[in-house]
Amino acid sequence: MKPFIAHFEVVEDNNCPLYRVGDCFRLTQRSVSPPENKEVCLILVREMTELLFVLLGEPADQSPDQERRFSCSGCTGLIKFRLLPAETDGCSESGAEVILNVEQQALLGQIVECPLFRTVPPRHLRDMMEYFREERCRQGKILIRKGEPNLDLFVILSGRLSVDDGPVHITTLGPGEICGEMSYLVGNVAGATVSALEETVLVAIGGEYFNKIIEQSPSVQLFMAQLLAERLARANSARAHSFESCMQGRLKEMAPAELFQILHMHQKTGVLTLHFSGREAEVAFREGCIINARYGDLENQQAIYAMLAEREGVYIFRTGLAPHQMKAAEIGDFMALLMEGVKRVDESRELQ
Repeated sequence: MKPFIAHFEVVEDNNCPLYRVGDCFRLTQRSVSPPENKEVCLILVREMTELLFVLLGEPADQSPDQERRFSCSGCTGLIKFRLLPAETDGCSESGAEVILNVEQQALLGQIVECPLFRTVPPRHLRDMMEYFREERCRQGKILIRKGEPNLDLFVILSGRLSVDDGPVHITTLGPGEICGEMSYLVGNVAGATVSALEETVLVAIGGEYFNKIIEQSPSVQLFMAQLLAERLARANSARAHSFESCMQGRLKEMAPAELFQILHMHQKTGVLTLHFSGREAEVAFREGCIINARYGDLENQQAIYAMLAEREGVYIFRTGLAPHQMKAAEIGDFMALLMEGVKRVDESRELQ
């Protein structure tokens, strides 16, 4: 009679004190073998023993389900693990388990649930952890510059990135999202600038190594194709809106107070949209007069005062207002509003 041997791979880790995603267990009729260099969990041994009787009671010719998952009852944390195919000798295709250091284990636990890697078998990611590197970007740092070569693909673990094409803000990216895919897929020259809006932690993957992940997972190929189509549509939409605008630029070249004055003097009618480090603000003008303003949770006068204190960002002014906006009342005398805002900014700077 052929001896019973089953291998299991950890696919989820919820604060387990011993095991991490990608760790493998070996179950036989006589023993439970934990991952190399890991302690034995008595709770898991008990549950594996119960599972052994279940598996032994199944027909010998039954084909194992690769997606068959189990859970431990947990102590301070818990794990979920899946039964690997019978022909699998362990977590790596070579039959030798890849030993990860503490930093690599922690990194693997963070990326395994990212949308990009969710469909990649954890053992494949485990085998490739040597190709991944963690990077930290301080606020304001440019990660990718338009027109310059970029050979890496980045996955955001925490923080936010701004994607801009000159003065045109295309999108803001957050945890779980990726960037650098456009230059990776369509050429090594970046088509937009990517900068950190705050302290951001990323995983960088060299393009040549990412090729291996794509080759091993058709679902990743589909994910990247869908993402590329979505990003191209978003970028084209942002650029189309910018073409409709009659005025755009950076606040380094024209401060908010000066910008408001120009629109007032020329009696412009339309909406001024400003992007401050990922936060958006809007000011509606009717024949040069401000009829409403919004910046985060602030509205009207308070929103204007807060905008006047900003020095970094981009702006776009588009002509035209909705019919109901053409009848809206002004939020106050323009010059009085501007003078009060400038005064508050000056007082705030003196206190710093």
